[in-house]
Amino acid sequence: MPRVVSLFLPGWPIDRLRRAMGASAPPPETRLVLVGRDGARRIVTAVSRPAEQAGVHIGMPLAKAHALVPDLVTMNAAPAADAAALTRLALWALGHYAPIVAADPPDGLVIDTTGTDRLHGGEERLLTGLVNRLAASGITARAAIAGTLGAAHAAARFLADPVRVVPPGGEAETVAGLPVAALRIDPATAAGLRLLGLDSIGALRAVPRAPLVLRFGTGLGLRLDQLDGIVAEPVEPVRDPELVTVRRAFGEPIGAAETIARYAGLLVHDLCRGLERHGLGARRLDLLFSRVDSGLQAIRVGTALPVRDEKRLTRLLCDRIETVDPGFGIEAMDLTATLAEPLCGRQMAGLIPGEEEADIAGLVDLIANRIGARRLYRLAPVESDVPERSVHRVSPLAPDDGAGWPSRWPRPARLLARPEAIEVMALLPDHPPAAFTWRGVRRMVKRADGPERVFGEWWKRDAERAAVRDYFAVEDEAGKRFWVFRSGAEEAAANGKGRWFLHGIFA
Repeated sequence: MPRVVSLFLPGWPIDRLRRAMGASAPPPETRLVLVGRDGARRIVTAVSRPAEQAGVHIGMPLAKAHALVPDLVTMNAAPAADAAALTRLALWALGHYAPIVAADPPDGLVIDTTGTDRLHGGEERLLTGLVNRLAASGITARAAIAGTLGAAHAAARFLADPVRVVPPGGEAETVAGLPVAALRIDPATAAGLRLLGLDSIGALRAVPRAPLVLRFGTGLGLRLDQLDGIVAEPVEPVRDPELVTVRRAFGEPIGAAETIARYAGLLVHDLCRGLERHGLGARRLDLLFSRVDSGLQAIRVGTALPVRDEKRLTRLLCDRIETVDPGFGIEAMDLTATLAEPLCGRQMAGLIPGEEEADIAGLVDLIANRIGARRLYRLAPVESDVPERSVHRVSPLAPDDGAGWPSRWPRPARLLARPEAIEVMALLPDHPPAAFTWRGVRRMVKRADGPERVFGEWWKRDAERAAVRDYFAVEDEAGKRFWVFRSGAEEAAANGKGRWFLHGIFA
């Protein structure tokens, strides 16, 4: 089932301007508006949050806005610059989230995430990550995902706080209470519907369609059908003209998986020739299928290292063909290297073929494209005595930096996501536990080793200047081994007054 994300940027013109101005931008508390022209009148086209709270709104004449807020700061609107920046943002989203992304002027993006949400940890995490990344760049955003663009667009603008996931099949129920303006109809039609007492989409659905079409035209019915998915709403994906792209159109539509796989191989061959001319290797490929009903289907595969191996790339693409719905037929296929890097030749490790190092890049790519690249990683050591900071994730094929794991004290191979509080009974204040209760189960300690004292990293945070942990490896009567610690200020830890936590379990 299709899933579409609508990204809404409510303050896009002002956010874009602030980013462009950098350090010279007005402070956030400034009552700032952007001004454009409506014929001979100068009107407000964008409003900052402080100005909006003072009563200024979009469409207000500038003279009236100045009378209402005397200290109002005005700047000229730049619609062309806003549109160009929105296209650049769409290209950024294309590289990070999905192969089908389009600008939704004047203040949004459309992202077809069908089949790609699993690569980002699910729909909720995808939306949250997208909104948070934009917020870190100074761009206010709200996002919603639904089965149709119409439902996602309405939810993003009227329901998202800041994200909203509309369950598959729940579009009609979700948007029923929204105002008719959520249908993306012109203001005159929306005003006419309100005069008739049709204030919500649910009320609009309840009346016969024919009288509405006679009075307001076919556009209203089209928006309702698009909202329900009865009429497809094609998205024209944005493309960077500098990307290496190959295309193949068909005189007769194709639909068989074997035929699609054969043409995918031919496209890979053409793409690799283009990459070779530029001295590049593909890191990410997007294969788009244009259907005869104007619908789009897409496959995205990635590689850990730059690749120009036709056989490997074809196999990765063909592995995903089963996810493609050809509908009534595919009339064109486009293959694009949306991420490419310089590819240099690699010298053989030895003269004898058997002396070459094993190349596992193909296996890594195969697994990563099935389960998601973020779920496939290698652990590498970090110079830190604090256990949760002593390890980090790196790419499976990241080069070895020579760092070694500490061997002073035995530590469990896996730690809990966060240390969990435990109740402890100790014979003496500075002794290891004699018994502890974890997750409602009381365990008697048969053996214990420690303590290993770990001090806080005072150079990072002042709060860790006096922090200390005493770690013990303990074994219960069943032979299970746990890694526990007493935490607190140094004096409290020495007197046995700190709090106890369980941090890891030995294999």
